[in-house]
Amino acid sequence: MIDARPRKRSLTLHGHRTSVSLEDAFWLAFVDMAKRHGLSINALAAQIDRDRGVSAGLASAIRVAVLRDIQALAEN
Repeated sequence: MIDARPRKRSLTLHGHRTSVSLEDAFWLAFVDMAKRHGLSINALAAQIDRDRGVSAGLASAIRVAVLRDIQALAEN
């Protein structure tokens, strides 16, 4: 069963352990996105982290990246 409440997920960014709170649906889509792009979840998170700027938290940036990726799939 997919839980709608966010859960902490551990990642390694730039050699440092960190965590993000994501709902199961976003986490599963994030893992799928990493696989489709041939990246580890840590590598994809690092890429999103580099691109997010300072105005958004990492969890929010991951959610937006997942949404944009799903929208791009739907367009093709």
